[in-house]
Amino acid sequence: MISRRKLIGSATAGLFVAPLAGLAEQTAKVWRIGYLSPAQAHNAIDEAFDQSLKNLGYIEGQNLRLERRYTAGRSDKVDSAIAELVGLNADLIVVWSPGLTEAVKNATTTIPVVFLAGGLVVEKGIVSNLARPGGNLTGISDQAAMTLTGKLLQILKELVPELSHAGLLRVPLDSTALPSDMTLAAARSLGIRLSIFPFWSPEDLKGVFADVERERPQGLVVDRSGVLYARRREFIEFAAKNRLPTVYGLREVVTDGGLVSYDSNLPDIAARGAHYVDKILKGMRPGDVPVEQPTKYELVINLKTAKALSLTIPPSLLARADQMIQ
Repeated sequence: MISRRKLIGSATAGLFVAPLAGLAEQTAKVWRIGYLSPAQAHNAIDEAFDQSLKNLGYIEGQNLRLERRYTAGRSDKVDSAIAELVGLNADLIVVWSPGLTEAVKNATTTIPVVFLAGGLVVEKGIVSNLARPGGNLTGISDQAAMTLTGKLLQILKELVPELSHAGLLRVPLDSTALPSDMTLAAARSLGIRLSIFPFWSPEDLKGVFADVERERPQGLVVDRSGVLYARRREFIEFAAKNRLPTVYGLREVVTDGGLVSYDSNLPDIAARGAHYVDKILKGMRPGDVPVEQPTKYELVINLKTAKALSLTIPPSLLARADQMIQ
């Protein structure tokens, strides 16, 4: 039997405990994270990032608020998107692509920034060095991609042994490739005359495609860029209409119907990026967190597209493929 004194004591204690618990719940930190992507909308790469954050204990609507901004590959949307994120006074900003990384660096020196697929971050002065980046930025760069265009040209030459004239489509701001003169030299070593077609935004594609049709190359290489990711259907349809064997620096294009890609795995980079966010939110300074690089590049071949082009994939490429799409 419980005495009246104990009962009153328990009830009184409850009056204090309940409000304190409620107060703790109300004052629990909700992290505000800015997220800037050149894609058109939420996608599988974003989902990999979200799931990795969730695995680390960050739940949207509970202790996390993600402020997402998508530029759809359009350069005219970049400044306003960054201004919005900086104006929110976010705890941290996550940014994709070399061009957007550089733009965010120019916009804030105080908000911690995690770049993903950030390009040649040392050469462009984004960080001091990979081991100790300094400043307010760190993340995952793509130093190895400096030679990626040469690899893509080699793959195109294997696909089309008689190739003597190729076209290269690239967004200069997003490019991690060798300078144009070195790229041209790499093409010459393969016996290829290379025409370079620069573009900056989706609005340029109609003109670029017209230029390609005038030049009439036997095949194309398209470097990875935010525009390519956002408008990949247009590149796929152009290559199919002109029956042009095309090698891409972005595997998502091949998943959607492009011919061949050679690229790092962006969902893996996204998942790893969540760990950078976790470290910084737990107190590490961005400048003290070493920049990482992808350790593997994957060759993906769409056999259905090859058949539509009446193209026989050589055994040497089939043997090296990490994934073949039927």
